[in-house]
Amino acid sequence: MIERLKTDPTLVVAAHRGLKCDYPENTLLAFHEALEAGADMLEFDLRLSKDGVVVVIHDETVDRTTNGSGKVGDLTVSELKQLDAGGWFGKPFEGLKIPTFEELCDLLRAYPEVLLNVEVKPSPDAQEAVDKAVSMLKEYGYLPRCVFTCFDAEIIAYMHDTYGLKTQGFPGEAMYNFDTGENGTYSKMWAVAMSMKLLTPARVKEFQDMGLLTWCYCPDVDQQVYYSIGCGATLMTCNNPFPAMKIRGQITRS
Repeated sequence: MIERLKTDPTLVVAAHRGLKCDYPENTLLAFHEALEAGADMLEFDLRLSKDGVVVVIHDETVDRTTNGSGKVGDLTVSELKQLDAGGWFGKPFEGLKIPTFEELCDLLRAYPEVLLNVEVKPSPDAQEAVDKAVSMLKEYGYLPRCVFTCFDAEIIAYMHDTYGLKTQGFPGEAMYNFDTGENGTYSKMWAVAMSMKLLTPARVKEFQDMGLLTWCYCPDVDQQVYYSIGCGATLMTCNNPFPAMKIRGQITRS
């Protein structure tokens, strides 16, 4: 399924951590609402709990997005599940929980066409997180829907070399442990995503000439979406996907 992005000219809109403009990021509610809104792809972040369970959370600590404190990797999944992952965003969302990856995979059963951008966060146990995530995705039959992301170039290489996964990296200056060699990090990538600060027509052409798909993040207003399209980005990861989906619809109809 993910292969179609090589040949399909249609702009792809990915929901960054779910529909995080309106709901607490990386919660099942945010993912469900993004899916119902018509996002083509979900982007989400994976880490391991202290007891080795793959959970969906962005930060190294729980401090920003829950009522708890401490590192994700220092808390068991049971301890993580006791935290409120919604109240920080607004009182109506109190009681939402940090999802396990298994819970997200169960939610995705009802949306078989949606693509997945699986971001494994840099950490000492990132390779183990990759191993467990790949195993679970194989079990659910979702691997053909996936591209895998990490800001750590060594993890990008691990994903590519160990499993032959399609990977999405970033410009070298945005990554850790980047290998500039001939068989280095860019050779392990299938796609490259640029932040709005780094996105230019020249950079897009540079990466396209390498044979990489050229994506961007996060164009959240009309002007940014039009700029991204003008630069040649073919996939947009958005905090607010509605402007990109609206403009895509206008382009398709014209």
